[in-house]
Amino acid sequence: MRHLLLSLLLLSSLVHAELAETDWLELMPEADRQALEAMPEISHDSPEQDGAFYNPNGLRQQDKNLPAVMYSAKTVAALDGKAIRLGGYPVPLETDAQGRSTLFFLVPYPGACIHVPPPPPNQLVLVRYPQGIELEDIYAPLWVSGTLKVEQVSNELADAAYALDAKGVRLVEEADL
Repeated sequence: MRHLLLSLLLLSSLVHAELAETDWLELMPEADRQALEAMPEISHDSPEQDGAFYNPNGLRQQDKNLPAVMYSAKTVAALDGKAIRLGGYPVPLETDAQGRSTLFFLVPYPGACIHVPPPPPNQLVLVRYPQGIELEDIYAPLWVSGTLKVEQVSNELADAAYALDAKGVRLVEEADL
C-alpha cells in the first residue's frame, strides 16, 4: 500500500509540474542565432522615452540599416507540435466580453510593440488562449504553456512565424525568478 501511495504522489507531482522553459533563441535556426550574435548592440532607447514616438505601422516598422536576420521568419521545424513553456511579454490583440486577452503576441522583451526595431517574426509568437487572461500591465512578464506550431501569421500589427495554442497563461511570480 505504501508503494502505491508513493507512486500516486509522484504521478501527481509530475502531472502538476510545469514544462521546462524554452529559451527564445531556441525558436531561431542556428544560422539566424549566429547572425544575431554577430550583430552590433541595438539600442532600445527609442523616442518612446520622451513620449513622442508614434508608429502607425506597429511592429512592422523596418529599419533598412538592419541585417536580414532582424526580419527572419525562418523556423525550427522540430518545434512544430511540441509542448513548450515560454516566458515573455504580451502585446494584446483581442479581448473577450469580460476584457480578458484571448489573442496576443508574446514577445521576448517588454515594450516590443513600441520599440525600434521590433523582434524578428521568428521571435514573435501568436498566442491563442480562449479562456483569456486579464492583462493589467503589458510590462508584466507571463509564462505561457501549450503546443507550439510553425505557422506564419500576419495581421496589421506584425508578422509572426509561430503560433501557440495555450493551455495555461499566468503572470511570472517572484518565486519563479
